[in-house]
Amino acid sequence: MIHRLRRKFILISTISVLSVIALVFVMIFALNVSSMNKNMDMLADRVSEGGGRFPGSMEENPHHDKTPPQSNPNFEFITPETPFSTRHFTVFFDKNGDVTRTNTESIYSITDGVAIEYAEKVVDDGEERGWISNYRYKVFSNDFGKGVVFVDGSMSRSSMMQSMTIAGLVLLGCAALVLLLIILLSGRVVKPIAESYEKQKQFITDANHELKTPLTLILANLDIAETELGKNEWLDDIRSEGHRMTELVNQLVALSRMDEEGQPLNVTELDISGIVTDATSEFKPLAESRGKKLTADIDPNIRYNGDEALLRRLISVLLDNAVKYCDIDGEISITLRRGRRVVMTVENTYVAVGEIELHRLFDRFYRADKARRFTGGYGIGLSMAKAIVEKHKGEITAYKKDVTHIGFKVVL
Repeated sequence: MIHRLRRKFILISTISVLSVIALVFVMIFALNVSSMNKNMDMLADRVSEGGGRFPGSMEENPHHDKTPPQSNPNFEFITPETPFSTRHFTVFFDKNGDVTRTNTESIYSITDGVAIEYAEKVVDDGEERGWISNYRYKVFSNDFGKGVVFVDGSMSRSSMMQSMTIAGLVLLGCAALVLLLIILLSGRVVKPIAESYEKQKQFITDANHELKTPLTLILANLDIAETELGKNEWLDDIRSEGHRMTELVNQLVALSRMDEEGQPLNVTELDISGIVTDATSEFKPLAESRGKKLTADIDPNIRYNGDEALLRRLISVLLDNAVKYCDIDGEISITLRRGRRVVMTVENTYVAVGEIELHRLFDRFYRADKARRFTGGYGIGLSMAKAIVEKHKGEITAYKKDVTHIGFKVVL
């Protein structure tokens, strides 16, 4: 159990750390893309303002110290060298939508035909800004019609991908370091729980030894007292409670041993259909004696590799629980199916099903009956059933079939 708890802690921590790392990476990526698009749009705006070229003030009459004036809102990004390092081309349309001219003198890899093809596609899409291939475009209007300016963003994209790769590797390295620390320190985190669990197991073991001897003496002395005094209701009550306490102690010890991770299963190939059929036959007379109908629908010849003793106990716990809590004149049904996995369900009528906290049914000592009237159970049978199923790497769940039926589903 402690190892399982530690693995769960590591798994949850791993998911949490990786989720944060992924979120940080996505945020960095989104900010980089936004910044790149903003810079590319600045360039496209400058070219569109110049009618397909960078404005003459940047090419023919630069500032005397070769830096753009600080009154320019883009002076931090656009410099006097920008027109010479920016590859771009422009296509112009008249008011009828026909191409009037192209300007591809500032780019080598794009021909007039390709430029026209890109521009027509952009106009058909109807977006003012966007990307086509590695080019950031802007659609602008003038007195003669409209134009589409394209700015080469391949270098910007390449630089962004390189920076994102470095950021991703750094974040993964940080995540690996954090996870390594979690793994190394997880033992110390669960240590108090482990100590508490070991004390609990030791208490149950000690209680078993300390209680069994006086219980055995009490029951033996009852037999002697009954021989001398004769049968009476007080002695019967004492014997009944003595047997009840003995059974409770035995179940606590069995459940404690079930939790021990080192306990191996005695796995053999079983005819689980036969096991379920046998258990149903054993409980049928008990159910009928209490005015309840027990029916079974079992697929024949289902083979399964498991611990026979534990599986018989599992089926007995579920049927015993159904018989105890089924309504008077109610119905109990058990089914067994074989698909990709073995699936068993046990259902019974229970009018108070709406009042049950299904998620707590497998808690130890939990009783759906708030008054805790004794029905022959101790609130640990379903805990034992869950432990048996988990030993077989399976799942057990409780569900409300409808407003009057409760069911338990076991998947092995």
